[in-house]
Amino acid sequence: MKKILLLALFLALLLTACGGDGSGVSSEGIVEIPERFFVTQMESLRINADDYVGRTLRYEGLFMTSFWDLTGEDAYLIYRYVWDCCGNDGQAGFIIDLGDIEPFPDNAWVEVTGVLEWFEVDEFRFLRVAAISIREMEERGTEVVMP
Repeated sequence: MKKILLLALFLALLLTACGGDGSGVSSEGIVEIPERFFVTQMESLRINADDYVGRTLRYEGLFMTSFWDLTGEDAYLIYRYVWDCCGNDGQAGFIIDLGDIEPFPDNAWVEVTGVLEWFEVDEFRFLRVAAISIREMEERGTEVVMP
């Protein structure tokens, strides 16, 4: 009985945290990545990338410009810090293709809407978000999230 109640509670929490109808997809068909399950959804997007490539995503995070040795050019990221145990701290987010959008200052809190896509550098394949829009947010979300 306890297992059934725990499972029901877990499913209820999962459905209420993902979006209006519980699917995590907005009325416009955009996959929304909520703060509460940020790491979990980022991992799901990576693990099931082929199911999401070509879909529009929306999420918030910190903006960062970083020199990428593999390309010899700047790379842009929108991410959150991940706090985990045992020295597994890191970042969760995606490389961003800005297109014609001007970069933001490092650590600006932004919301990105864009299409998830594969891109290749040499023989390596990576995921990125081709930005449709990025806007700086006045209110910051949680910068450090937990899995």
